[in-house]
Amino acid sequence: MSLVNCKINLGLNIIRKRPDGYHDLQTVFYPVNNFTDHIFLENVPQDFEFVCRSAQDVGPDEANLCVKAFRLLQRDYGIQGVRLTLDKQIPTGAGLGGGSADAAFTLKLLAEHFNLPVDNRILKHYAAQLGSDVPFFIDNTPVYATGRGEIMTPVDLDLSLYNIYIIKPDIFVSTREAYAGVRPHESDLNFADVVRDVPVHEWKNCLFNDFEESVFQLHPQLEGIKQKFYDDGALYAAMSGSGSAVFGIFPKQP
Repeated sequence: MSLVNCKINLGLNIIRKRPDGYHDLQTVFYPVNNFTDHIFLENVPQDFEFVCRSAQDVGPDEANLCVKAFRLLQRDYGIQGVRLTLDKQIPTGAGLGGGSADAAFTLKLLAEHFNLPVDNRILKHYAAQLGSDVPFFIDNTPVYATGRGEIMTPVDLDLSLYNIYIIKPDIFVSTREAYAGVRPHESDLNFADVVRDVPVHEWKNCLFNDFEESVFQLHPQLEGIKQKFYDDGALYAAMSGSGSAVFGIFPKQP
């Protein structure tokens, strides 16, 4: 069994649209355990089975990133005879990277189960074929992400002295919807420098999420959640990724 965590974005700056249709950006990915999925692996006589237990609509099995992760390793290593069961709790359409996390942890679980000759570098190669932020969950440590989000540099950041609260309302924000309203611009700030050198209580003066302006116009409830976090004493609050989860970082009380 593998316990799968999600992530939050500490700031997200959309810099420019690229000729290939993607966007250059900068952000900091930070792993959190507020929501977790579980992946179970069992031996079966058949080639492969996939079971998803979820109250959410996660689409057809063959489109699931866990299945795609298995197929990649099966193609190169001939693995077979397992059932993957995904107990899905991380909300979809939240900006928390739940699907990407499931894919990465599936790769790691299968590599360990079959004792495959792969290290994290090789696993990241497979992860990159599944999505820009999937490689983040291989090492699962804070990183400064640039490019499409696939260029990752480790960041020395520890928020264990704080409480991180996440609210995911019953609102779905599609990535397409979020990007349609964003206005790219290049910031003078390097978010890696900010989270490393600036105290957390000053992040609200430095970090920003470019998706918030347009997404908050469409879904004012999300802006209300962010403001409520600040009203309740958050040092920093923001929408994660393209939404719709909003998080607040609070000092730990005695």
